[in-house]
Amino acid sequence: MATQAPEKQIPDHVPPELVHHISLINGADFLADPYEFLAGLHDRTPPIFYSINPTGPAWHLRKHEDAFFMLRNTEYFSNEDGLPFPRDPNDPFPMIPIEIDPPHHRKYRAILDPVFSPQGIKRMEARIRDLSNELIDEVIDKGGCEFTTAYARPLPVGIFLELMGLPQSMRDTFVTWVVDLLSFAPEERHKMAAAMKSIDAYMKEAIAEKRKNPADDVMSRIIAARPGGEPLSEKEVFGFVFFLFIAGIDTVYATMNNMWLWLARNPDRRHEIISRPNDMQQIIEELLRMWGTTFSGRRLVKDLELRGVKMKAGEKVTSILPACNYDPEVFPNPKEVDFDRTRKPILSFAGGVHACMGAHLARLEITIGMEEWLRRIPEFSLQPDAKITYEPAGVVGPVAVPLVW
Repeated sequence: MATQAPEKQIPDHVPPELVHHISLINGADFLADPYEFLAGLHDRTPPIFYSINPTGPAWHLRKHEDAFFMLRNTEYFSNEDGLPFPRDPNDPFPMIPIEIDPPHHRKYRAILDPVFSPQGIKRMEARIRDLSNELIDEVIDKGGCEFTTAYARPLPVGIFLELMGLPQSMRDTFVTWVVDLLSFAPEERHKMAAAMKSIDAYMKEAIAEKRKNPADDVMSRIIAARPGGEPLSEKEVFGFVFFLFIAGIDTVYATMNNMWLWLARNPDRRHEIISRPNDMQQIIEELLRMWGTTFSGRRLVKDLELRGVKMKAGEKVTSILPACNYDPEVFPNPKEVDFDRTRKPILSFAGGVHACMGAHLARLEITIGMEEWLRRIPEFSLQPDAKITYEPAGVVGPVAVPLVW
């Protein structure tokens, strides 16, 4: 049952009936079954409500239409300083391009459009398929694996590191840093600052090395970029590389964890997927709708009234994107996995000018990863004694998915 958050954190103009402390991310109900919790928000809360959560006090949107409005209207919503990472106040930097509002945002996105466009990522298809099979080769004869460490992480993270020009030997260290940085467990908040410091130091060295020895990779492309004829500043390069590093490490593997957990628990639906090889695009899109992993926050730059709710300039607004994908007005019977559902925009990759630039790559990685896995390991289930757990984090997915076959 929703309860009112501490009174001192609630602005005077917020009506009491719109205050719902839902314990998003770190509450026991959320961690017990995140997607049941997120879908249930449509029954338990108003369309727009105010809540205190690990990222701070904010208005929360759970309706697909309202989230779309937020994502597309930079006139009202700013992304400046939008990410809650503990940056050094004596050495601040923007996360690029996510914290840059239009019109400047476009010049940064244009630098990597050739890499992450549908045409650009097609050249990665063979490599993704090869890596998928290399990883399957390592476990197929073992009769089981911990899916996260055996496949879900090394597949997308391996591809990402190749694109960035970062060493594969550091993969597990990079993952640990990003997991710690995105953790909202109160007892582990010290890890966030330590991870921030580690990534900061490593990336500064990596950028310096790329300046000396450029290559055909994303980091070198950013360093060499000349938007408007001028090179990016040191802080711009660092903020761009830093953000890509965070964004590219854990969202895809969390999504794959969610999907394979469902596949392991639903053999009949798994068999249905195998029987429909020509429908993989719509199948993956429906699974992405079901298991969005991230949220999207903004700051109001001027007063706004939405659905009769008055919000003030300076206040934060969070779109609960996975819940928006369960909006029954947009997706009838939203908790049902329906591969023949009428196609409508999902918000798993956000939207508007700040839509995830890696969305096309993520879709390709997940599609190929599933095709190859189901081709070679069509029958599998959860380990009988498996205990599926979730941790408070900015990305939603089970900690581990132990499989047997």
